[in-house]
Amino acid sequence: MSILNGKNILLGISGGIAAYKSATLVRSFIKRGANVQVIMTPSAKDFITPLTLSTLSTNPVHSEFFDKKNKNKLWNNHVDLGLWADYFVIAPATSNTISKMASARSDNLLIATYLSAKCPVFFAPAMDLDMYKNKSNQINISKLVKHGNILIPVESGFLASGLEGLGRMKEPDDIVEQVIDYLYCSKKLYKKRILITAGPTYEKIDEVRFIGNFSSGKMGFALAETAANLGAKVFLVSGPSSLKIKNDNITKIDVVNSDEMFSITTKLFKNCDIAILSAAVSDFKPRKLVSGKIKKENNESLSLELMPTVDILKNLGLAKTNQILIGFALESDNEIENAITKLKNKNLDAIILNSINDSGAGFIHDTNKITYINKDNVIKKFKLKDKKEVANDIFDLIIKQINE
Repeated sequence: MSILNGKNILLGISGGIAAYKSATLVRSFIKRGANVQVIMTPSAKDFITPLTLSTLSTNPVHSEFFDKKNKNKLWNNHVDLGLWADYFVIAPATSNTISKMASARSDNLLIATYLSAKCPVFFAPAMDLDMYKNKSNQINISKLVKHGNILIPVESGFLASGLEGLGRMKEPDDIVEQVIDYLYCSKKLYKKRILITAGPTYEKIDEVRFIGNFSSGKMGFALAETAANLGAKVFLVSGPSSLKIKNDNITKIDVVNSDEMFSITTKLFKNCDIAILSAAVSDFKPRKLVSGKIKKENNESLSLELMPTVDILKNLGLAKTNQILIGFALESDNEIENAITKLKNKNLDAIILNSINDSGAGFIHDTNKITYINKDNVIKKFKLKDKKEVANDIFDLIIKQINE
């Protein structure tokens, strides 16, 4: 799910050749879950038809203050349009439109709506090379930025005049990404790279059987969604799980066994800011893998020789430089003492304790009950909560730690 999901985007289109790209821009916003309405200047209709844009946006296109073909002459209320919008994107913004925005010359519906809007306004200039460089144009662009509008800078490239240079409007997907970046930049974990592990690992006995556990991955997936919603770029390394990812800011890497999880997390850890290892990694694996399938009828009993799996958390603790490293501990007795020992032995910044003895916590459940212990042995206990709420509690403490 994109951060634009459910957002209201008002797209203003002025009369320049780059208006032909607005169809792709509408589609790009809608693809990310946004609601889109379009305002066109009268001259913009020379470059792309309102029918195209209304079909793509599934909304009527606004251009005039009132519909001249309607006998009742219903008024297109620019104030209502401005209030409807969460974000106003003017692309292309021609020299003429930029001049009117800067001077508050309200002679069309787009400018009237712009002057009434209370939401963030993005504008993407599009014009010829020398026109763009003209001092008056540069003054107007600077004035708009000074007044709080968000400039989507032009690109250098082939222009409609046949010249090549600055003045080309950003491509639609780049415009959308700049809007998304703006939405994320106010988030508390903006630009942080976070590594999260989730789910179980399966250690093969033969070609059809494995050693594993009952972990569903729900806690790790909740952590990943929360981190992404806080603006982080998340790398989720997951063992076998039926859960799905719904956030564009999460890169999911699927693994099966502990060796695969170790290999991937070690590589990703080098360039991350925070790592939270919530996966329930198998502690043991068969020393030998039996080829084919072990036959039941040929064995009155079956013995497996097991060996320890790689200790991923300890290895990351040894490799840690500036990263914040957080582990999970599932305990059944001497819980606090065992968790603190694990925290120290593995060079962690914090450990999150789960108890097998707590009803409704741990594997499979949608709820969890945790105790958060930081490296200074400050202990904070939480009540039983939905795992999404637990993820919020965990990141509140991490963010507090970052800011201290």
